[in-house]
Amino acid sequence: MLDLTYTAPKPKVIAGAKHDWELVIGMEIHAQVSSNAKLFSGASTQVGAEPNSNVSFVDAAMPGMLPVINEFCVEQAVRSGLGLKAQINLVSAFDRKNYFYPDLPQGYQISQLYHPIVGEGEVLVEMGPGVARRVRIERIHLEQDAGKSIHDMDPTMSFVDFNRTGVALMEIVSRPDIRGPEEAAAYVAKLRQILRYLGTCDGNMQNGNLRADVNVSVCRPGAYEKYQETQDFSHLGTRCEIKNMNSLRFIQQAIDYEARRQIAIVEDGGKVVQETRLYDPDKGETRSMRSKEEAHDYRYFPCPDLLPLEIEQAWVDQIAATMPELPDAKKARFMADFGLTDYDANVLTADLESASFFEEVARGRDGKIAANWVINELFGRLNKEGRAITESPVSAGQLGGMLDLLAKGEITGKMAKDLFEILWTEGGDPAEQAAKHGMKAVTDTGAIEKALDDLIAANPEQVEKAKVNAKLAGWFTGQVLKATGGKANPAVVNAMVAQKLGL
Repeated sequence: MLDLTYTAPKPKVIAGAKHDWELVIGMEIHAQVSSNAKLFSGASTQVGAEPNSNVSFVDAAMPGMLPVINEFCVEQAVRSGLGLKAQINLVSAFDRKNYFYPDLPQGYQISQLYHPIVGEGEVLVEMGPGVARRVRIERIHLEQDAGKSIHDMDPTMSFVDFNRTGVALMEIVSRPDIRGPEEAAAYVAKLRQILRYLGTCDGNMQNGNLRADVNVSVCRPGAYEKYQETQDFSHLGTRCEIKNMNSLRFIQQAIDYEARRQIAIVEDGGKVVQETRLYDPDKGETRSMRSKEEAHDYRYFPCPDLLPLEIEQAWVDQIAATMPELPDAKKARFMADFGLTDYDANVLTADLESASFFEEVARGRDGKIAANWVINELFGRLNKEGRAITESPVSAGQLGGMLDLLAKGEITGKMAKDLFEILWTEGGDPAEQAAKHGMKAVTDTGAIEKALDDLIAANPEQVEKAKVNAKLAGWFTGQVLKATGGKANPAVVNAMVAQKLGL
């Protein structure tokens, strides 16, 4: 946004059988750190490797193996914190979170509970022009990922792949500031966008590199405001956590179902049980997974194998100095520098590659015209063929060169569309391709004038009609363009028609 003034969206209201209810949502996003090595070992993080091929002795919890922290992962966490305008804690510490699961060979997960590396931050989630939700970030902590259990290879046995074991995760914990399913999806999308701009997580939800745990509760209208005033959670309903969501669409569906389930229980005189649930997309419902654990259930204690992590402010400042331009700032600049609409700026800054492509096309040219061509023609064609912007057959330089020909009046708008098709299929230099295919706008006003004079002389009735209704003058423009094989500049023809007819 060009300024920081915005209106908060209205919370989602669900009508129960007896009362209206509002949603309260908090999220824990698990984002895999973009790093070639794991958090505490030098093993590779390569995706798609043979099962159990990216496993070190540390990951496999062999006796006597000690974890050694990966400095780059720490740097990525700090960079993420700075991108979310968060407090960077110069002293943090790792804890052991104890639980047994077959894909966790250590019998515990090294995480951060009491002293996370990143503290309070915020994300501004736009829901429309001038409408945005400010979502507070409570903390970001570093932790290990677990392995993967495989149950469908044998009818009697389960298998475990430890390749993901020990991969660095950032757990980004929000406050319960989100008030509806659409907001929740928009929050995840915005967070994903920021992390991708920063290069700290690739945001691939399909591979599980970014996944969300969604905490949902319901309350009566007015109760949430009391919570905000007091920060007393007793004003809110009992929350349930929906685990491991990796689809924006499913997140919305799961929240909607879970909210209605809780409303039905409360209105029926029951109590919502605090628990962890899973969403079944085939049935469109959540189901109980296990009772909700609290910190004491995991017997957290400081990890004896790792000293407290101390970083220097000078190092944080050094990272801050290398921060890229983030989506909100880029959007504001595009709107200011190129005169783009809110919608166009959103589309063009959705990802870093699209933004960079557009900026190269628009540099030194009309920003609005460049945006129209990039969004409508290029993105439209890429979407139709299922290609990414990085796979575009037409480069930013080629599209810019074509727009230069259009701006100089050397080709018409229709010719430009034909030339775009040629560049898409054949490639080459725009000017050379235009010359090769005989694309040259008629700039000889004498020839245009003669064609128009002949038309006026031959169609006196049409002239009288146009003088009564100026809209009918377009007929003359169309006929001149037809007579010149579409090579005349429509703007020049329109001006000449208006002059000749005295409009």
